[in-house]
Amino acid sequence: MSATPARGLYSLERQQAALALLAERGRLDAAELAAHLGVTTETVRRDLIALEREGRLRRVHGGAVPLHGLDFEPAVAARTGAAEEKERIARAALAHLPRGGSVLLDAGSTVQRLAELLPADAELRVFTGALPVATVLLARPGTEVHLLGGRVRRTTLTSVDEWAVRALQELNVDVAFLGTNGISAARGCTTPDPAEAAVKRAMLGAARRRVLLADSGKVGAVSSHQHAALADIDLLVTDTGLAGEALDDVRATGLALERV
Repeated sequence: MSATPARGLYSLERQQAALALLAERGRLDAAELAAHLGVTTETVRRDLIALEREGRLRRVHGGAVPLHGLDFEPAVAARTGAAEEKERIARAALAHLPRGGSVLLDAGSTVQRLAELLPADAELRVFTGALPVATVLLARPGTEVHLLGGRVRRTTLTSVDEWAVRALQELNVDVAFLGTNGISAARGCTTPDPAEAAVKRAMLGAARRRVLLADSGKVGAVSSHQHAALADIDLLVTDTGLAGEALDDVRATGLALERV
C-alpha cells in the first residue's frame, strides 16, 4: 500500500480512496483502511455504510466486497490484504501437518504462506495444483513435490479442469489445506470460478482431514460457486477478527474453529 495520505480528508475523498482500494484488491479491510487514511475504524464504518446505501459496495464482517463480487476475484499479485492475520493462520496451520505424511495444498495466499513457512527439513509428500506453492517447495530437499496437471488459470496460477480433477480422484492424502473466497453459514465455502470450484470439491474427496485456512474478512462473503458445505470441513483456522454475531453463526453450524 502507498504511504499514508495526509490526515483530515473529507468524506468524499475517503470514500474514493476506499473504492479505489476495493477495485484493486477485491476486498476491503476496514481496520487496514482506517490505518492507511489515518482515521478511526468508526469513521471508515460510516463511510462504508454510506457507500453501501449508494449501491457502490456490499458490507461484510470486517470490511466490504464489491457489489458484484459474486463474479470477481483479484489476481494473485493483488492479494495482499490481511497480511498479519494470514501470517498467524499459516503459522498455526503448521501444527496440523502430518509428520512424514502427505498433504494437499490448495491455491491462495494463506495456503502459499503455509508452504513458505514449512521447515527446510520437512519430510512430506506434497500435492498441489498451485504453481507458486510448488515453486516455493522445490527449495526444500526433504519435501517431495507433485504437481497436478490441467489448464492453468492465470488469475490464481493453479491447474483446473478434467486432468486436475481426475488426478485428485485417484489420490489419497492425510490432510488437505484449503482456501476459499467466501464463507457463509448458509452457503458454505464459495469461489467465483466454476472450474476452480470443481477442483476444490475433488480435493475434499482426496483427503482424510480437511483444514480450511481463511481470514475473518472472508466470513459473510458469498461467491457464485459452492465448493464445500461447512459440514465437509474438519477445522477452520482463522483470526480473532471473527467475533460477535459472525462467530456465533459459524459456531452454530458445528464447525470446529481455531482462532489465532
